[in-house]
Amino acid sequence: MEYLGSIEKPLVLLGCAYLSWKLVKHIWGFLNVEKDPITVLVTGQIGYALVPMIARGAMLGPDQPVIIHMLDIEPAAEALKGVKMELIDAAIPLLKGVVATTDAVEACKGVNVAVMVGGFPRKEGMERKDVMSKNVSIYKAQASALEQHAAPDCKVLVVANPANTNALILKEFAPSFPAKNITCLTRLDHNRALGQVSERLDVHVGDVKNVTIWGNHSSTQYPDVNHAAVNTAAGEKSVRELVANDEWLNTEFITTVQQRGAAIIKARKLSSALSAASSACDHVRDWVLGTPKGTWVSMGVYSDGSYGIPAGLIYSFPVTCEKGEWSIVQGLKVDDFSRAKMDATAKELVEEKSLAYSCLN
Repeated sequence: MEYLGSIEKPLVLLGCAYLSWKLVKHIWGFLNVEKDPITVLVTGQIGYALVPMIARGAMLGPDQPVIIHMLDIEPAAEALKGVKMELIDAAIPLLKGVVATTDAVEACKGVNVAVMVGGFPRKEGMERKDVMSKNVSIYKAQASALEQHAAPDCKVLVVANPANTNALILKEFAPSFPAKNITCLTRLDHNRALGQVSERLDVHVGDVKNVTIWGNHSSTQYPDVNHAAVNTAAGEKSVRELVANDEWLNTEFITTVQQRGAAIIKARKLSSALSAASSACDHVRDWVLGTPKGTWVSMGVYSDGSYGIPAGLIYSFPVTCEKGEWSIVQGLKVDDFSRAKMDATAKELVEEKSLAYSCLN
């Protein structure tokens, strides 16, 4: 540099500075490339609570653009248009597109995640078989549309009740979908159990972990705290040790979680749309992005025979997730009380499966 003249030296320094700035800008641009949008399908009217959460990143992350497809029945077409208008009016930066339709083929085209909230609710005077028959027809048709038009690796979450059996029907009529890609929502029950423990102990819900929901998303489900823990100032402590009341944990705690949905309907005169939507986001987020180390969650998944549960049921297990895959937590000790509860809810699912197949025939 000492051989350069008085004019050349500043020019060289300026050139070096310019090249450095270009390099930094290139690296910064590379690191901040916007991700390709993920297309999420939401069916049914609880979707009104769910779609803004998805659009704002609660399901797939704060930096993940999304395209939302909404599917509903023909009588709800105008209301669906209104939801689309509201999403547009919200001007959410992550939202890259909205499709609102009553056509299952259009709704399923290219979707990466499907959240199946729509279903036929049980009405006064209806038998279980009547409700099952209606839902079998709905999920048979939607399974066909998803299999033919969704992305091959599409992840499916069934929320509509009976959630476990609806998911099983969907799996039966989308045979090319991997069994691991079809799940049902028991995260709502899992979160309810976390909430009950946190209130009982007066601790933050984020400090409670590893409750388990076994079985059916119904009044036979088994909320289990035998392996649950709380992070305290003195380290991790078991929930049973801290609650120090087995009578409450084995009775009132279980029935409160089992019947929480009915209690909310009684109080609100409406179903628990907000908490169901939030839990659906939690379910998919952990499935796609992974569960925290040392923590498991509850998901309704296809049984492989773990814990003596009949293979071929969609049953809620404790699972961990990594790289978009869930795995059932193995090796948990099951006492006699838990065994009876787990088997009772499995028995109900076997009966539901038989009922669903009789509707098909």
